[in-house]
Amino acid sequence: MTDLDQLTLSITEELIRKRSVSPDDDGCQALLVDYLEDMGFTIEHMPFGNVTNFWATRTGTSPAPILAFAGHTDVVPSGPLQEWHSDPFEPVYADGKLFGRGAADMKGALAAMITGIRRFLDSGKPYKGTIALLITSDEEADAINGTVKVVQALTKRGTNIDWCVVGEPTSTDNVGDVIKVGRRGSMNGTLRIIGKQGHVAYPDDAINPVHQSMAALAELAAETWDAGNEFFPATTMQISNINAGTGATNVIPGELIVNFNFRYSTESTDESLKTRTIDILNKHNLNFEIDWKTSGQPFITENGRLIPALRKTIKESLGIDTELSTSGGTSDGRFIAPTGTEVAELGVCNSTIHKVNECVVSDELKQLSRVYTRLLGNLLTD
Repeated sequence: MTDLDQLTLSITEELIRKRSVSPDDDGCQALLVDYLEDMGFTIEHMPFGNVTNFWATRTGTSPAPILAFAGHTDVVPSGPLQEWHSDPFEPVYADGKLFGRGAADMKGALAAMITGIRRFLDSGKPYKGTIALLITSDEEADAINGTVKVVQALTKRGTNIDWCVVGEPTSTDNVGDVIKVGRRGSMNGTLRIIGKQGHVAYPDDAINPVHQSMAALAELAAETWDAGNEFFPATTMQISNINAGTGATNVIPGELIVNFNFRYSTESTDESLKTRTIDILNKHNLNFEIDWKTSGQPFITENGRLIPALRKTIKESLGIDTELSTSGGTSDGRFIAPTGTEVAELGVCNSTIHKVNECVVSDELKQLSRVYTRLLGNLLTD
């Protein structure tokens, strides 16, 4: 194991020990900043609200192009402590794996970015352009004061990122076997179907929103929204929660609340999905209200240099052919891609993310660090 291999693991351990449950950073970014300043990076702290963010840059022989690594220091809550084999905020090694909340999503990737960049700089090769890092603590929660605000500020002053690699855990069986070149859009809806409360013995004097809504909800669940395309699977709509009633068995409820989510391809838009949903509800003569929230528009990186460079890098470093995918949830790439940036996501395996006993194979972190190093060379020194 080289010194930088050990450093990758050590930084990951230090980050895991920090209880950075979103949006609390708990000192993770200060730790990263220390390493980056030692490498000659200029740090710009960009807090918004209760969220900690920073933008770090180191320029070579020219300011452009800008290759940015993006990531988040925040993690999801640990979940039931009794189900963990060990303290989720104390790094533990077992069977070649490093356990701890954030090990895979995505503190390990942050460590790999630091050592990957350091290995590249230690080579002494002159490079063109700017190496940058965009780090937030607001990815796992509301995502309103993190990357989106930093990108808005950078765009306003004319800073345009050419290429961005997000360190989300994208791999399936081995590092680099899958990279994300886009993501589906995500839109949430809260549907309120309005009835009239009454006694179950006198249904003629009440309007039962549960009974009224059944056919409409079944039609929504069975609807084919689109067929997808070569980059995206078909759009799906999933009902995640239904709630009605007072808790009493002899009361007809006055309203029914339905929570649902669309994960949609570029074949649909949030507006078209809203319109079609409302048309189906109107067809069933329901009295309803809907609150909508679009979490992110679909995006895809089809052309340019980043994707070919990543595929070449993974082949050179790991000897495997990578699969291009748009599956999975949302990521902060959705805030960066609309500016015209080529965006791709590459990280460790994702089989344990957000679960109890989250872990990462130690060797994956070493491999990821080397991939990041080689990518810098392929893009900035060719």
